[in-house]
Amino acid sequence: MRAFGAGEGVLAGIGSTPLIELSKVVPPGSARVLAKLELANPTGSMKDRMAAAAIRGAEDRGDLVPGDTVVEYTAGTTGISLALVCAAKGYGLHVVFSDAFSPEKRRTMEALGAIVESVPSDQGRITEQLIKAMISRAGELSAEPSHWACDQLNNKDAVTGYLALGEEIWQQSDGQVDAFVQSVGTAHSIHGAARALRAHLPEVRVVAVEPAESAVLSGGITGSHRIEGIGIGFLPPLWEPDEVDAIELVSSADAMAMSRRLAREEGIFAGTSSGGNVVAALRTAEQLGPGATVVTVMVDSGFRYLSTGLYG
Repeated sequence: MRAFGAGEGVLAGIGSTPLIELSKVVPPGSARVLAKLELANPTGSMKDRMAAAAIRGAEDRGDLVPGDTVVEYTAGTTGISLALVCAAKGYGLHVVFSDAFSPEKRRTMEALGAIVESVPSDQGRITEQLIKAMISRAGELSAEPSHWACDQLNNKDAVTGYLALGEEIWQQSDGQVDAFVQSVGTAHSIHGAARALRAHLPEVRVVAVEPAESAVLSGGITGSHRIEGIGIGFLPPLWEPDEVDAIELVSSADAMAMSRRLAREEGIFAGTSSGGNVVAALRTAEQLGPGATVVTVMVDSGFRYLSTGLYG
């Protein structure tokens, strides 16, 4: 993936985020745990990478031209990143959202110029039925003239945005990566980063994270949970199970508790999926033991969850 040039404004700020070592939450006798601070991207999320890649891919093919409107279903994080890219490039954005996700995300998308409509949830629960209803509504909107469906779950350009994530991890860690741990929503980030890492070290261990309440990647049944942005309730279309060595199940309660610990003990203010990543990374670090290095991702900023039960 080519870098953004100086003439592309805020988009030039995507990527090159810090990689830091966790010190307080890692127990003695475990492997070293490093965290990629993706909350340092322009919108405070790793999704800036995929949004830029998806829009650029559509432009390169001629699928998206000046004056068009981008359409996307989203839990909000992808929508915010697309709103940033669309604002920078001059496209419209129509987002299908839901009240199951934080109001901060809605307000941020609207602040960046997006039109946001909501599909009502079942008492704020994130379920397979909700996600599929959002996808269906986005499909209706994208059929309108001059509207282009980003369709993140099926967008093959999106994964290329995360190749740089893996490359940065390799360079910043001086090639010391024994395991990479990442939560799964669309599966783009875990596959993109892992592919870049395995180009350097084929035997690197790749660990996926999903909500314990909706463990469909593990062959379990779909269910509702409270970890926004992951666990869509069905297998992501571009999920490649052969590229993953293990799957860790993390409950919503454990993910939220770890997010609070990260804020209070490490000074890392991140969202619930980041807490889930660290829970799984600590399990992996315990398995690998001293001398090994586990890398995970701080997916997004805690600022977009202030009105939720995470930090309330």
